[in-house]
Amino acid sequence: MLMEARELPVLTVDVVIRKDEGFVFVKRGKGPFKGYWALPGGVVEYGETVEAAALREAREETGLEIKLKRLVGVYSEPDRDPRGHFVSVAFLADAVGGELRAGSDAAAVKVFRTKPSPLAFDHDKIFDAAVSGVKNERGE
Repeated sequence: MLMEARELPVLTVDVVIRKDEGFVFVKRGKGPFKGYWALPGGVVEYGETVEAAALREAREETGLEIKLKRLVGVYSEPDRDPRGHFVSVAFLADAVGGELRAGSDAAAVKVFRTKPSPLAFDHDKIFDAAVSGVKNERGE
């Protein structure tokens, strides 16, 4: 029995990485949003868990090994990405190893104490939710 061809959302991950009293952002080397700062992330591969995808994407784009701390949220607005309907599972993580270097499709990678502006996609919303959770963890 053949399934009818239809459009489906694309599953992605984004990771807010804490490192050295700051947060890791990558400068996008490709469109959309070429030249904008963004959270590390990308498409989940077939057969891969979202957790494994987050670890892989962080390593590919930043050179860092990370430890996932918690789920930040699921971001599914159909217009959050101009390429189509991309659903992102976002995580908060701590850098635990590796060497900070731009890789994959990142033009640059840098640790910021506060978020750079403007950010690509809906990464402002994801970052703010992650940081709000960090403040709650500390009782601030």
